[in-house]
Amino acid sequence: MLQSLPSAIRLKLDQTLAQWPHWNCDPVVTRAPTIVKVLTSGISNFSVLVESEQHFVVRIDGFKPAKFGLCRQTEWRTLQAAYNAGLTPRPCYFNPELGSLVCDYLVPDVAQDLEVTDIARLLHRIHRLPPRHHRLNLADRNSRYEKQLKRMGRSPSNAFRQYGLNVSRLLKDIARHPGESVLCHNDLLRANRIYSAGRLWAIDWEYCAMASPWYDIAVIVNGDALPAHKTDALLLAYLGRTPNDWERDTLHRYGCIYRYLELLYYKTLENPILDSLALDVKTAALESMLAQAD
Repeated sequence: MLQSLPSAIRLKLDQTLAQWPHWNCDPVVTRAPTIVKVLTSGISNFSVLVESEQHFVVRIDGFKPAKFGLCRQTEWRTLQAAYNAGLTPRPCYFNPELGSLVCDYLVPDVAQDLEVTDIARLLHRIHRLPPRHHRLNLADRNSRYEKQLKRMGRSPSNAFRQYGLNVSRLLKDIARHPGESVLCHNDLLRANRIYSAGRLWAIDWEYCAMASPWYDIAVIVNGDALPAHKTDALLLAYLGRTPNDWERDTLHRYGCIYRYLELLYYKTLENPILDSLALDVKTAALESMLAQAD
């Protein structure tokens, strides 16, 4: 079970578990946690389920957060605000030196059906959280991935470089009329939403930052590949009305940006998790969306 964890990660996990008397738990734990199982391992973070009267998730960084423009301090403060608002499980412990975070574990409901009205309600409540100084810089994030690809010797094709140029143009267009900026989750994909005890919760807030709410929505629409009728239902539930032309256009533009960023992320992974066919499908979707954005 734990053999999948690199030795350095296992050491940080053990050090985090040794800090259990300092965890902020309710009820207070009275004994050292024991490891139950590894939940996720290897892409960017390592998450481990542990138990001590109740269950907790311990996350250990698998990379330096600053490498991808992440701010763990913002994440921690946002988690506390989100927990107080009833949006996420209790954050119990944070140690930036160890790269560790401990949160309550939510037992998933058997049914995890997609209910766009619940997602819209969750988005509304997230976007009302207190603002933070950390801001999402999509141009910078794209540039980080592009430079990483270059360092890895994976030169993109001419067509893919053109996608990057088109996305840069879209970002510049958006910058002229950016609209409002609110606290966003920025990664509220199906994998980061969970029904527990009949409620929808948001987990994994590492990308949270001030951003356009339309990017938050675009991540869900494009990352979860929502069909048109589900997208329309989500927008209607979020806005309380039919979106206007500017809102639909802005959502489409952010969708192009997200799909390009997503492809860059997959291309920079040392151990690919998508086969060439899946990448081709995502590339075709990006190309089609960029054509419609012209």
